[in-house]
Order: sequence, then C-alpha cells, then structure tokens
Amino acid sequence: MEEIRRPDDMVRISTPEQADAFIAEQVKLIQEQVGDKKVLLALSGGVDSSVVAALLIKAIGAQLTCVHVNHGLLRKGEPEQVIEVFRNQMKANLVYVDATDRFLDKLAGVTDPETKRKIIGGEFIEVFAEEARKLDGIEFLAQGTIWPDILESEKGIKAHHNAGGLPEDMNFELVEPVKILFKDEVRVVGKQLGLPDNMVFRQPFPGPGLGVRCPGAITRDRLEAVRESDAILREEFEKNGLAGKVWQYFTVVPDFKSTGIRDGKRTFEWAVIIRAVNTKDAMSATVENIPFELMSHLVERITSEVPGVNRVLYDFTPKPSGTIEFE
Repeated sequence: MEEIRRPDDMVRISTPEQADAFIAEQVKLIQEQVGDKKVLLALSGGVDSSVVAALLIKAIGAQLTCVHVNHGLLRKGEPEQVIEVFRNQMKANLVYVDATDRFLDKLAGVTDPETKRKIIGGEFIEVFAEEARKLDGIEFLAQGTIWPDILESEKGIKAHHNAGGLPEDMNFELVEPVKILFKDEVRVVGKQLGLPDNMVFRQPFPGPGLGVRCPGAITRDRLEAVRESDAILREEFEKNGLAGKVWQYFTVVPDFKSTGIRDGKRTFEWAVIIRAVNTKDAMSATVENIPFELMSHLVERITSEVPGVNRVLYDFTPKPSGTIEFE
C-alpha cells in the first residue's frame, strides 16, 4: 500500500460535521481494506487506540478483536476502565492479558531511554503475536498511530512503538485510520463516535506508559511511587477544575534520592517531579501556572501518602527546550 500522508491543505477537524465526514470516509476505507477478514487491535485505553477501536467497531463490528495488555506500566485504575468501557459497554471482543511480570523482568537494570522503549515496544509486539496465533484468520493489525508520531519518528526525535515494526514472520497488514490526525482532531472524532468523555478528553498517555516517567532502571517500588503520586495529582486537578483545562499533567520519579526529615529522623528518599503543560499539537508546549495553595496541598499529600518520597518539585520547562515527557 502506498504511504498515506496528511495533505498540506487539510482543514483541521474541529466540528461534529467535519468529524462525521471523516468517520464516514474512514469506515468506507476500513471496509474496503479489510473486507471480511479479522483485525487485531492493540487497545491501550488511551485516546488514540480507543478512537481506533470505536471506528473499527462501527466499520467491522465482530471482525475486530481488541487485546488489552497490562504491561505493569499503566496508571492506577486503567485496566479496569478499559474492561468496563469496551467489554461491558461497547460489547467488543476483548482479550485481557496481564503481562506485568514479563515486562518488568525484561526491563530490570535497563537505564537507556531508547532501549527501554524498544524493549517495551518489542514485547508488546510479541504479546500481540502470541495472542494472534491463538486466533484464527487474523490478517490485520490496527494501531493508534497519529500524525505527530510519524513526524517525530521521521525527525529522529524518538522511536515510536506504534510506527510499524512487526516481526518478519507475522504477515499482518497495518490499519491506521487516524494516522493523519493531530491529537485535538482525534478527540473530536472520538466524541462523535460516542465514546465517554472521560476517555475522549483524558490526557494523552505514551505507549511505554509510566516507563518513560520512571527515568533510569525501572524498579517496582519506584514505579509504584510514580503510579500513586500520579493518582493524587489527577484527583486534585479534577477537584480543582484543572482536569479539562490542562492538556497533560503527570508525575515523574527520577532515580536519585535526597536527604529529608520525617518524624524527627533523617530520611534518604526519592523526589516526585510534577509536570503540567498545555499544547495544541504536542509539537511545542507551555507550562501551566498552578496556584501556590494547590501546589502546597499536593506536596503535603504526596510526601505523606506516597511511600519512599520526601520531596516534590515542579518542572517549569516549556517545549522546547524540554520534551513533554522525560524520556
């Protein structure tokens, strides 16, 4: 198949009418490409893969099998939400695989960011390949690749797990219905497809998950500190009306410790870094101004509720010079 690119003069999708037109076009293209064959989808539960799932369910229904792999690097409560929305509400064929140990064992001791991405991406493909071999007649692999993924991969800024790269022995053809869209357009399309708001308007989440927010070699206890501090941040942003206002916000726990004090005793524990940014298309980003009172409350909660943490820092760096994620 020839490479499909975003036309230079393509109007940005921002209205329900534009989204409907895109959906109608993609449903037709998917049906033409797939015919009566079966499709396997990597369903992370993020905006992109969820919108692709909804598009495919609309286009080919039961010919789609969604595989949700819990690689142990998901946010708190995410696997449960994916099962609820897709299996229980949308009646999709959903296979749930808990591969936490498998991923974390492979990542043990690995510090290089690109190597980590490649291990996570490669293992993902392996898990899908294994699931595909259990199913009859799968000929297509659907992916939630979007336009910035392709642009950044081409510029060598970072490797993307979802920019192709299937094992040689797997003869899947790719189905990538949102590959020419920017993130804001994907959301408009998802809303028109009837996905719940908490899925469509959730912030983007990288394929390698919390793996890119646990810089250095990933350990289970530090990963847990990322997961718990992230849950506190999300809860507080929700309570304070920032959830829909800030494009992406999360916590990072780097691999260094600093001296602190707890109950009159010296501690040597990790620091949690809070990141909150706004952007239109993920190509550049500005930093959100968080009220000081809220920041103080976040510090109090995170240092008292998250084991192994004694400091909270705020990242004031825009993109450029920093990327949105840390790795």
